[in-house]
Amino acid sequence: MNVSIRRLDRTDSGDLALLVALTDAYARDAAGGGNGLSAHARAHLGQAFAAHPSTFALVAEEGGEALGHALCFLGFSSFYAAPTAMLHDLSVLPAARGRGIGRLLMLAVEEEGRRRGCAKAMLEVRDDNTVARKLYETSGYEVSGLGGSLYRMMEKVL
Repeated sequence: MNVSIRRLDRTDSGDLALLVALTDAYARDAAGGGNGLSAHARAHLGQAFAAHPSTFALVAEEGGEALGHALCFLGFSSFYAAPTAMLHDLSVLPAARGRGIGRLLMLAVEEEGRRRGCAKAMLEVRDDNTVARKLYETSGYEVSGLGGSLYRMMEKVL
C-alpha cells in the first residue's frame, strides 16, 4: 500500500472541489445519512471551508486517486486552556475500505492537532456506526464525560 495523506489547500480550487466531492460521497453513504449534500451545501461548501480559518482537511491518496478524507475544525477547551481538534467527517470510499486508510487518516488528524498545539482530539459518531466506533475505540478514543457523567451531543439548526 502506497497511500499518502496530505492537507487540502484551501486556496486551490481543485482541492476545494475534491473536498465537496468526497464529503458528498460520504453523505450519500449510509454512515453519512444516505442523502448526499443539499444543493446549497454542494454549491457553498468549498468556499465556506476556505473562508473559515479554523478548519483543516486531509485527503488520503494513492496514485493520484482520492481514497478518503477527514474534515476537522479547531475548538477550545477551557479545562485545558488550549485548542482542541474536532474530527467532523471521516470517510473512506467504498472501494478502498478495509485497507487501514481510516486509521491512517486518524493518525494524520492527531499529528495535525499536535502540530497546532491541540490538547486533545474529539469526534462524534452515530451509535449504529459500529465500524467507525471500532476504529475510534481501537485508536484510543473513549466516550467522554466529567465526574462520571456522560455528555450528550445536542444541536439546534440556526
